[in-house]
Amino acid sequence: MAAPRTAQILVASNRGPVSYALGEDGSLAARRGGGGLVSGLSAIGPDAGAVWVCAALGDGDREAARRAGSGHLDTADTGGQQVRMLDIAPDVFAAAYNGVANSVLWFVHHLLYQTPVEPVFDAGAAAQWAAYETYNAAFADALAQEAAEGAVVLVQDYHLALVPGLLRARRPDLRIGHFSHTPWAPPDYYRLLPDDVAEAVLRGILGGDRAAFLTERWATAFADCCAAVLGAEVVRDGGAGGAATAVRFEGRETRLGVHGLGADAEFLRERSHAADVDERLDALRTQIGAGRKTIVRVDRTELSKNIVRGLLAYRRLLETHPEWREHVVHVAFAYPSRQDLAVYRDYTARVQAVADEINAEFGTPGWQPVALHVKDDFARSLAAYRLADVALVNPIRDGMNLVAKEVPVVSERGCALVLSREAGACAELGEDALVVNPYDVEGTAAALHEALRMSDADRADRTKRLAAAATALPPQKWFLAQLQALEA
Repeated sequence: MAAPRTAQILVASNRGPVSYALGEDGSLAARRGGGGLVSGLSAIGPDAGAVWVCAALGDGDREAARRAGSGHLDTADTGGQQVRMLDIAPDVFAAAYNGVANSVLWFVHHLLYQTPVEPVFDAGAAAQWAAYETYNAAFADALAQEAAEGAVVLVQDYHLALVPGLLRARRPDLRIGHFSHTPWAPPDYYRLLPDDVAEAVLRGILGGDRAAFLTERWATAFADCCAAVLGAEVVRDGGAGGAATAVRFEGRETRLGVHGLGADAEFLRERSHAADVDERLDALRTQIGAGRKTIVRVDRTELSKNIVRGLLAYRRLLETHPEWREHVVHVAFAYPSRQDLAVYRDYTARVQAVADEINAEFGTPGWQPVALHVKDDFARSLAAYRLADVALVNPIRDGMNLVAKEVPVVSERGCALVLSREAGACAELGEDALVVNPYDVEGTAAALHEALRMSDADRADRTKRLAAAATALPPQKWFLAQLQALEA
């Protein structure tokens, strides 16, 4: 019997680099994805023998995972990467993913609960938490099987918060890191979670050798939660007032790190001048009309993105500065997200309703104030980046927000950035953006007015500095920095 394959570098994430569609004839069609992890993992090359462990997300994925058994997917489907896709029972996956990850942990870290009425942690919530534990254990088991002695494992995000601790118990020889792509809630808000859940999530991440975040602010909030909930010791750089550098708990030390994922300038600049982008740029210019300025936003209809308040701020701009009527168009891309959850469907409908109200109130035969697009189209997003005079990025709370970093890279004539102070990107881009309180519609309207009035020279200078900051740590460097920190 042959020895099992083992890897020196492993990545674990809910979503993998490939998805499958199942045909009526039983055939499987693979579609490769993109994103920071895909780009980052390519930095080490196929010869490194890295393995990516992910979950099957739909029927096609599950069929592909069943055909692969406990082995890897066909590398012809994955761009040469070794990928193990886990066929987790659909009911377990749904409870873990929708019931806990997206409806509890996401809501806590983005401060989204309407606390007079939610959350309600009852027996149903306890059953969903049990599914989340099962789902995380499946990942820990697979990683333990795949990893070579002393291998490095990079675990990604809030879906897999328990994995580092579970994997540590199975394979104490491994070097384990966890990366949070979301914000981290401050202690008082974090403690909305049931006590056992709040402790389990922190203990899970502290099972790793390293816990990394997009900004120092999120890393500090995590450390503060460890101190408040677990009574852990926080190690700080230079003493009590310094940045948190590690957490000591129950005889172990977990180092903290910050890696601000940046935009992939080379990819964006090349892709944004492809033929399909040029075609969509022409269509957008026709829709907007000659001589008009544009305020662009590109988001999923995710509750934290704050699209409705952005539209209300634009409406307020038109009310208080009628000189902009007929002379500006708000190009709003609001791509539907998580439509299997009722609260997201309701939010998407609200976005459409507010856009329709603005167009009905202010529109004229030759001018539609809001151009709302709800069909996901990456080429059209890049076209909008190229023509934007103003980019509106006003999330309630965001781990980073790559749109804020991508627009300055692609912008052709320079783009003023109106940026929420609650976006992680604000730590790097705030000096050259117009920073707003995301709840303040009046203040956001004033910032939009200032952005539209900005001189061409000022806008161009700011855009150059924004683009430089935005591309300081592109995906490949971001990924390698985490590897090197774990191996140190």
